[in-house]
Amino acid sequence: MSRTNFNELLEAGVHFGHLKRKWNPAMAPYIFMERNGIHIIDLQKTEAKLEEACNAIKQIAKSGRKILFVATKKQAKDIVSEKVQTTQMPYVTERWPGGMLTNFPTIRRAVKKMTSIDKMEVDGTFKNLAKREKLQITRQRAKLEKMLGSISDMTRLPAAMFIVDVSKEHIAVREAQRLNIPLFGIVDTNSDPAPIDFPIPANDDASKSISLILDKITDAIKEGLSERKMEKEKDASSKDNKKSAKNPAEAKKTSARKPKEEAATEEVKAEEKKTPAKKEEVKEEAKEETKE
Repeated sequence: MSRTNFNELLEAGVHFGHLKRKWNPAMAPYIFMERNGIHIIDLQKTEAKLEEACNAIKQIAKSGRKILFVATKKQAKDIVSEKVQTTQMPYVTERWPGGMLTNFPTIRRAVKKMTSIDKMEVDGTFKNLAKREKLQITRQRAKLEKMLGSISDMTRLPAAMFIVDVSKEHIAVREAQRLNIPLFGIVDTNSDPAPIDFPIPANDDASKSISLILDKITDAIKEGLSERKMEKEKDASSKDNKKSAKNPAEAKKTSARKPKEEAATEEVKAEEKKTPAKKEEVKEEAKEETKE
């Protein structure tokens, strides 16, 4: 069953492009017509491309790898942070820090700096600092949280990137290209779809359009994660079944051992019963010897 619906895309205004004079000729295959000086995107192609992107991103999520979402424009910030948090995927909604991917170890050190400040507050060393030092550290912590708080769990490079506005996030696109990271993105009529591996031709300015596409993408990620969870449960149950299949053979061995063990315990009990009688005989013999 298709995840996307033509009417949904139409109602969300996904088909509205930019002005004709601002268009990128590389987007010609995805443009349906021009109306009142504005390009109209072909929603049938949008539907097909969105379906393709959802299937690909689902497989990445199913493999257990991370997908980094990038959206620093006003219309998309809150939408991305709200929807992506439900999938527990990393995202960047503030300014893209240059070299975030190509110089990833430096970014990781900044994240570790943030965690070290948190430890200082817990172990009490923060209280021993001067007032000015405390203020400087808290400001530094707030700045790091704003910039890198959403990627603190990303311990290695992402397996893929989803970008809301390809032309605005051109630095992120270049870094991903340099590292051969697959790119998913919403591509409007003023953008170049060539660098994007899975372009979704759509309106990247309207909040309804962004919200609808992100809903479909996050739903695909959730499907992939749930399938991964089910596969893990199946593997665990199959291992348990294998163990239970091995156990009957062990049970036969133990059942064969039981009669022998029971016979041995009965012999020990019989000897224990005999020992008091033997002790009495020894005592009587000793008394008779003393009398003599």
